Amino acid sequence: MSTNTGQIIGINGNLISVRFDQAIVKNEVGYAVVGDTKLKAEIIRIRGNSAEMQVFEDTTGLSIGDAVEFSGEMLSVQLGPGLLTQIYDGLQNPLPALAAECGFFLQRGKYLAPLDPDKKWSFTAVAKVGDTVQAGDTLGNVPEGIYDHRIMVPLRFRGEFTVEEIKANGDYTIHTVIAKLKDERGDVREVTMVQTWPVKRPINVYSERLRPTEPLVTKVRTVDTLFPVARGGTFCVPGPFGAGKTVLQQITSRHAEVDIVIIAACGERAGEVVETLREFPELTDPRTGKSLMERTLIICNTSSMPVAAREASVYTAVTIAEYYRQMGLNVLLLADSTSRWAQALREVSGRLEEIPGEEAFPAYLESVIASFYERGGVVKLRDGSIGSVTIGGTVSPAGGNFEEPVTQSTLKVVGAFHGLSRERSDARRYPAIAPLDSWSKYPSVVSDDDVSTARKALRDGNEINQMMKVVGEEGTSIDDFVVYLKSEYIDNVYLQQDAFNEVDAATNAERQQYVFNRIVKIVRTAMSFDDKEAARRFFQSLTQLTKDWNRVRMDEEGFKSIEAKIEGMITEVTDYA
Repeated sequence: MSTNTGQIIGINGNLISVRFDQAIVKNEVGYAVVGDTKLKAEIIRIRGNSAEMQVFEDTTGLSIGDAVEFSGEMLSVQLGPGLLTQIYDGLQNPLPALAAECGFFLQRGKYLAPLDPDKKWSFTAVAKVGDTVQAGDTLGNVPEGIYDHRIMVPLRFRGEFTVEEIKANGDYTIHTVIAKLKDERGDVREVTMVQTWPVKRPINVYSERLRPTEPLVTKVRTVDTLFPVARGGTFCVPGPFGAGKTVLQQITSRHAEVDIVIIAACGERAGEVVETLREFPELTDPRTGKSLMERTLIICNTSSMPVAAREASVYTAVTIAEYYRQMGLNVLLLADSTSRWAQALREVSGRLEEIPGEEAFPAYLESVIASFYERGGVVKLRDGSIGSVTIGGTVSPAGGNFEEPVTQSTLKVVGAFHGLSRERSDARRYPAIAPLDSWSKYPSVVSDDDVSTARKALRDGNEINQMMKVVGEEGTSIDDFVVYLKSEYIDNVYLQQDAFNEVDAATNAERQQYVFNRIVKIVRTAMSFDDKEAARRFFQSLTQLTKDWNRVRMDEEGFKSIEAKIEGMITEVTDYA
């Protein structure tokens, strides 16, 4: 039993009040003892000699006077080889191993080692005896999937160290001492392949933080062209239920040009999470031809799991993302859905009896959300390599109301906004990103002039469409009608993608630049038609031909022949006057 213990003096749902005698710190982990079961909890507030702790499990059976054992450690995760392909809960319990041991119903108070202690890894030393190293410097590598997993000087070490011993190349477990380092005082510290890091503290072991400027190509045309995301940037995807948030995340995670993908299911419905868990192992990674799971990690905390663990799952995911960034890799973190995380904050805040903010969310909601997204970014490491964490979060506002607090707090800190539209999803226009409401602060993969032209065409077409709903098509001039048809053409052939077609589902940056430039030229072309019916038939034929063009690879012979047909059609209706 721990030497530092406390006693429960109050219970309110998953929140317990504990009286203590010895020193404790905020975010320290403790265990509430119920018979032979110990329930993991975290200190979230200290007042005098009492503390409030949020319990990550069901508190049924706890009573006043029960003991709480303080661990003396912060809420932390284990970092080391073997993280990829894993499915964890918010506390980094491996769920497949937990299910194998407990069956269909997970037992509370059951915590397993996140990393396999018996698996051997092929270690290749990089550092040599006598080298001077600091936190984050590479001591050696082990192969993990298609990447070299860096075994680093523990990130919590401070100051300079001298390598006293280092293991020869060979196979070792994660707990084998692979190096001994002497600090500036002459003390020797042992280093293994695994280390821990507190999840609430950002990893800042790098030489310089850079500005995100390089576009992150997701191969979703609407995103990359009109509302781009920068590598190391942040973006949010709010939208009503059923608008396609989860599907858009899956497409992005499969095709985005990143090294590692981390999915944080922080409170989504169990059915959606199960769908993700079933589909991801079946998806083929376009880069390697192998399973997408080989470079993916899933943190799973459904809405049916304890509410307090939602917050832990978000921080667990971003800490692991920062760890892989320290290896010079580009990581994409997708959180689904941050609204459920915010609801958990609201519930805990209510039990703490804090003064509520708008819609009963805590008054500090905006700063908490900002501190999460600020952990994204591009960094330059001490060895000169560049790593990044790109963070994208979905938001599920009730009724699709983007004015609610979680969406508004998120919009203040992210660099791109991909608002999903119920109207577009009902019309089966996927991805259902609203082109008139969404925005981005990052550079596009195409020229700014082309983007401006397309946005103006979409705005003008929408205004004419709204007018036609009032006065009818017969009350609209043919010139305005052509403007409307051009906006529909952009929407149908470029903003929408066929996820079931291998070519059209993912469009690389080179093709986007080429195709979008030609579509914009069509939009800029002055056209002449005898009547509206002739204009409608022309754009119907042009739309179908362009969709066929989208399904042909650029290096195939048919690509140029279809392009020539499109140019021929445009020449026939061009108004040279």
